[in-house]
Amino acid sequence: MTTTTAAPGAPAVRFEQVTKSYGDVRAVDALTLDLRPGETVALLGPNGAGKSSTLDLLLGLRQPDSGTVRVFGTSPREAITAGRVGAMLQSGGLMDEVTVKELVRLACALHPRPHRVSDVLAHAGITQIADRKVNKLSGGQEQRVRFALATAGENDLIVLDEPTTGMDVTARQAFWATMRDQAEQGRAVLFATHYLEEADAIADRVLVLHRGRLLADGTAAEIKAKAGARKVSFDLAAIDEALAAELRALPFLTALDVSGHTVRLQSTDADATVHALYGLGVYPRNLEVAGLGLEQAFVAITEAEEARTR
Repeated sequence: MTTTTAAPGAPAVRFEQVTKSYGDVRAVDALTLDLRPGETVALLGPNGAGKSSTLDLLLGLRQPDSGTVRVFGTSPREAITAGRVGAMLQSGGLMDEVTVKELVRLACALHPRPHRVSDVLAHAGITQIADRKVNKLSGGQEQRVRFALATAGENDLIVLDEPTTGMDVTARQAFWATMRDQAEQGRAVLFATHYLEEADAIADRVLVLHRGRLLADGTAAEIKAKAGARKVSFDLAAIDEALAAELRALPFLTALDVSGHTVRLQSTDADATVHALYGLGVYPRNLEVAGLGLEQAFVAITEAEEARTR
């Protein structure tokens, strides 16, 4: 498959002060961001954060109430008509009573810059099921077929909505290896996912949405640092109700879990929390202090925003 790129220096996608409402619900709120060629970008957010609406606006499926969306310098519909965008969405079914190969052949025939059918099947890992009827596929196989349809031609941007849902571990690893290859060839890859470990491992950049607004934009490491908290875990010989109450009163605590003899907590100042812990006259064993994982950081950032806007 040959390499295609956007014009040098130009963003693949640009949102400028984009707003979209449905009745009284503002799904996208003054969203401004750029996506660059060669980037793999994860779009994160709780249910109702505006992820699907953002993807719909990007793909021209809906129009913004205000602001502009540009894809390779043109409108989304123009970019899609030119064959520059491939999309793998959760919504919409696959045609029944046709084989996988027939469906992929149709997608290639409709694309302005098609790949060879055999190449598309191979890159999606579905050559072995090419002669199977679409309505006889498992959930994971259907996802791989959707990916094949999204990459049936020479796209410059690939948009993926929960792409690995239903895939087993091996299929997910193979899928992301293919996506890394796509990005290395200069394509922009944007994916929404609930598998935060995938975002942590795969994405060059992470976007966190909450109620239609962009809360955080950076690398996974930067998002973790933005949460401003660290994990502390340790074991105690015994934990009675009195000690449990003292643990809950430790300074800078944001979360606490006691399971048997093991204590796990989060703190915005781990040094001060650990200092106060020793001040209780206890002897913590197996003490570990570490940064938050992406999932914990995501929860911390969105919960802080919820508390702020109440």
